[in-house]
Amino acid sequence: MVAALKNILPILALLLAMALWGSSFVAMKYSFRELHPIAVLFGRMAVATLCFLPFLGSYRRMPLTKAHVPILILMCLCEPCLYFVFEAAALMYTSASQASMISTMLPLLVALSAGLFLGERVTLRLLAGFALAAVGALWLGYAAGGTEDAPNPLLGNLLEFLAMICAAGYTISMKYLTKDLSSFHLTGLQAFSGLIFFAPMLALPQVRQMPPPSLESVLVVVYLGVVVSFGAYALYNYGVSRIPVSRASAFINLIPVFSILMGFIFLGERLNLQQGFACVAVLAGVLLTQHERRQNLARGLAA
Repeated sequence: MVAALKNILPILALLLAMALWGSSFVAMKYSFRELHPIAVLFGRMAVATLCFLPFLGSYRRMPLTKAHVPILILMCLCEPCLYFVFEAAALMYTSASQASMISTMLPLLVALSAGLFLGERVTLRLLAGFALAAVGALWLGYAAGGTEDAPNPLLGNLLEFLAMICAAGYTISMKYLTKDLSSFHLTGLQAFSGLIFFAPMLALPQVRQMPPPSLESVLVVVYLGVVVSFGAYALYNYGVSRIPVSRASAFINLIPVFSILMGFIFLGERLNLQQGFACVAVLAGVLLTQHERRQNLARGLAA
């Protein structure tokens, strides 16, 4: 019984982390109805930073060197700074459901980046999968008609794709830094860097002119900071520490499933038939490369 529980807990942790990350698209889209995106992003980073304050003393023991600093700056610039700028802009033009579908391209972008910057092998299957997913993403934008909540889906999906490029840069930088530094500490530095990055933008006239937020909007921002930025990360870290990374990364493909479901329930979002086929194309492109990664892992274990 105890052994079975140990096996199931990492799976449950990963499933919950994906559900929480999926909910972030819906929560951000909902909060933008009342708050300026910059105010939401600053609030999210501020709340996440507060969550890390109890662990401030442990940062003094970080084995940080001058060699780490340029990569650390690059990591924080990619995510949360530019990543959230592009994602917030994307959600002004497209639906939470569509944006979450574009996020499934992240593993492919990471694999391509690893080939360019880390010397890992880039195969024809990977390129074909990326091309298929990209076509699906474009189709998803073209097939969507403009609505009040999603006035320009094609532009929004393009901005979300740029956010995924930033996320890929963050992933590669994080992979390099975690050879020497704790991923938990790096996440705290990310939250603090986001706080510093977005703070000056609060002085922009369009942000200052926003009316005072309602309690409901404030609670959504607290949810994004505590539950998503801090809690989902902790759950994902726990899951990855207990099962192989190759298995854990496959759970990322569940994010749009949760996001589309929550978008349907809380925002009234709908996908038409063409968008459904486009979603299938995006997922097929991702799964095409997943199959190859499992084969490579098996060959590595057998060697």
